Amino acid sequence: MCAVGVLATYVHDLNPIALPIYGGLALRWYGLAYLMGFVAGFLLLRNLAQRGLWVLKPDKVGDFIAACALFGVFLGGRLGYIFFYHLPKVGWGSLIHDPLVIFRVWEGGMASHGGILGLALFTWFYAKKHQVSWAALADGLCVVGPLGLFFGRMANFINGELYGRIATGVPWAVKFPLSLAEESAETQDLAWQACVRVDPQLANADSLEALIAAARQNPKLSATLGEYLPARHPSQIYEALLEGALLFAILWVVRLRFPKAPAGMITGLFFALYAIFRIFGEQFREPDAAMVGFLTKGQFFSFFMFLFAAAFFAHAWRCRNRA
Repeated sequence: MCAVGVLATYVHDLNPIALPIYGGLALRWYGLAYLMGFVAGFLLLRNLAQRGLWVLKPDKVGDFIAACALFGVFLGGRLGYIFFYHLPKVGWGSLIHDPLVIFRVWEGGMASHGGILGLALFTWFYAKKHQVSWAALADGLCVVGPLGLFFGRMANFINGELYGRIATGVPWAVKFPLSLAEESAETQDLAWQACVRVDPQLANADSLEALIAAARQNPKLSATLGEYLPARHPSQIYEALLEGALLFAILWVVRLRFPKAPAGMITGLFFALYAIFRIFGEQFREPDAAMVGFLTKGQFFSFFMFLFAAAFFAHAWRCRNRA
């Protein structure tokens, strides 16, 4: 048995569905997180534009954010997940047999590094088309981007996914039901048997998701399931606070305190600080993909972001010298 730590440790029982609509159609917290991120980004970017702190005019912000959502975040984030995480697990040949997996976003799977890369490419094309500075355009987007990361990580916590590593002596540790899949076959069998004794109808259940759904409705069943789960770091919240809230606060203050900062400085700060926070936060997160040496994939990809940071800092320095 893998029961760990204090009996009072919270067993995650949050429902990823915010509002059932009809049949299998539902409004999910994950989708709401993206919506809140785009709305917050629109309002704050318009505020910066009104203050003259961004390269676009206020009336251009809405169209820009909508295009970023489609071509940058969704396309880049989804393709990043498919190519960085999904295909290495199931095999690259599976894409030939099931190419539509790319579009099935509702099944889950978005990569923040892919979203950032997608936004970088989209803003480059947008800057070329509209004859504005790419670095200055990116500066505004990088100020508000961490809010989208914050909402996304909080949605990960609500979903009980991307959970942390096993924690010892951490009073705020959480037991995530989805982590039962990480346990040995013997522990999984014992957990199922114990849960069936509490709710005999589970004898006909054929998936871990069905067990978790039943546990959300039955506190006794949830407590029984928790006896077989290790307490883990709520790493989603760590990352939400670091990559989201703290990063946003730093960049927002810099934008307001240094209104004449050379184009590219804030983007460089974003890449450098995001990489630092992500590399640190990944120490507490259970790896959800094959390791790259002693690094998680999230840490590995984050190191490349220091190169982007250096490039934007160099651009900002040249702009400063020309000013």
